[in-house]
Amino acid sequence: MDGPDPDRPSVESREPDFVSPEPLVEDGHGAVGRDLPTRTDRLVAGASQLIGGPVGAHALIGRARFFTPMRVILLLSLVMLSLSWFGKAGCIQQYPGGSGGSEVLDWRGSRQYVAMCYSDTVPLYGAEQLSKGEFPYKSSWTGSDVDADGARVVHHMEYPVLTGLYQYASMVIAKAWYQGAHSGWLPGGLEVAIYFNVVAFGLAIAWLITVWASSSLSGRRVWDGALIALSPLVLVHAFTNFDALATAFAATGLLAWARRRPWLAGVLLGLGAAAKLYPAFLLGPLLVLCLRTGRMRQWWQACGAAVAAWVAVNAPIAILFPAGWSEFFRLNDLRGMDPDSIYNVIASFTGWQGFDGPLGPGQSPSILNAVSLGLFVLACVGVAYVGLTAPRRPRVAQLCFLVVAAFLLTNKVWSPQYSLWLVPLAVLALPHRRILLTWMTIDALVWVPRMYYYLGVQNKGLPEQWFTATVALRDIAVLVLCALILRQIYRPEEDLVRYGFVDDPCGGVLDRAADVDRPWRRIEREREPASPAPLRT
Repeated sequence: MDGPDPDRPSVESREPDFVSPEPLVEDGHGAVGRDLPTRTDRLVAGASQLIGGPVGAHALIGRARFFTPMRVILLLSLVMLSLSWFGKAGCIQQYPGGSGGSEVLDWRGSRQYVAMCYSDTVPLYGAEQLSKGEFPYKSSWTGSDVDADGARVVHHMEYPVLTGLYQYASMVIAKAWYQGAHSGWLPGGLEVAIYFNVVAFGLAIAWLITVWASSSLSGRRVWDGALIALSPLVLVHAFTNFDALATAFAATGLLAWARRRPWLAGVLLGLGAAAKLYPAFLLGPLLVLCLRTGRMRQWWQACGAAVAAWVAVNAPIAILFPAGWSEFFRLNDLRGMDPDSIYNVIASFTGWQGFDGPLGPGQSPSILNAVSLGLFVLACVGVAYVGLTAPRRPRVAQLCFLVVAAFLLTNKVWSPQYSLWLVPLAVLALPHRRILLTWMTIDALVWVPRMYYYLGVQNKGLPEQWFTATVALRDIAVLVLCALILRQIYRPEEDLVRYGFVDDPCGGVLDRAADVDRPWRRIEREREPASPAPLRT
């Protein structure tokens, strides 16, 4: 007899016939339908041999009182975050190389690249004038670059408001700690090293929130959250920049939507957009699916709350310090094609000079800006078409991943830590463990040639094409994920999330919602009369 199909979930559909020796928890539905990856996934089953093998046939599923799936997942996440901190710790080492033998950061021999421990948070402490204790957006400094008129450019904090305020709060705590250490009350170190640790502590909490919220969104497949916790991208980029703040707001915003609280979802997504832009993109897939199901009132509630939250954070800074507030937008307009963008990949192999050609000081790559924006808009139109016309309504996470991936692939900037944006969405949209781990590993390994490319060939680093080739491989991997998600949208019977009684764990008011009668639905039904009927409310 053949064993169970490894590609389909295992479902525990009834309660065991015995009397429990302990009182049962009030909420006993957790065992019903829970996916058991040690039984259904060869990769997980093999890995489970380290702890005794797959869960037994007579195990009490859903009755653990301490080591629940969520607590185990958070524990795994703590382990990965600790390893990530150790990976960055090489860049906060110090040695007596300053005046009078004072301690300074030990970046001799380009340690930040050779040890691959680079984090933006360390150099930004001085570059953004945080070390002087000044308030971001109010303070300014003159850089070495010049504008189109040849005048020195005045710079301000370059990050969105919520991220800038987080840096300011971390600086205040770091300086207070430094004073306590100077007084002998606390362990000491360089002020910038203390600042990094304060930032890392907050980012670790933000990522734990991301893992918790995303695991809560996975429904009966709660163990999929372990993929987020154990992602190689977390190991490399958890503390590379401040993006964990945005992932926490995005994940909790989707969780609030799934729990049918559109106002709260909007507030959280608006706050996320005040930290990084991408959480605002998640309103687009919600718009498409609400339009398809006639749930526009809930979408308007979420959208209005998101705008209100974003304005509440940004308006005071924009009014008091307009030059500092607009710095983020000014720099994004002037920024050329980053090393990780598809445009630079093409340029590195062909010698192409870009859409705008060589630019002078202070000149904006206007054609590149228009092309990248146009391509993203076209991609969003394509995602909207899929969302409106697919025979069965796509899941929220599927469309969210497609939109965020489209932005990264078409944008002129793909900073390495941006890949963290995709991790929770990919796990929720396409929970195929081996496929996701392959992509995450490829993406994480891009860090190696990146660091040695920045080191420079003259310092025994790597040529640019070694780096851009791995970037191209990363982009291909993301495109493959998009193709697989599109395949599952049009073949919902292959979707591992939709199984039996489960429709869309992230859907909220969209979960099990019927489609309303719209012109595109009538056209699609005429074109595909054999399409499966939608679920009823």
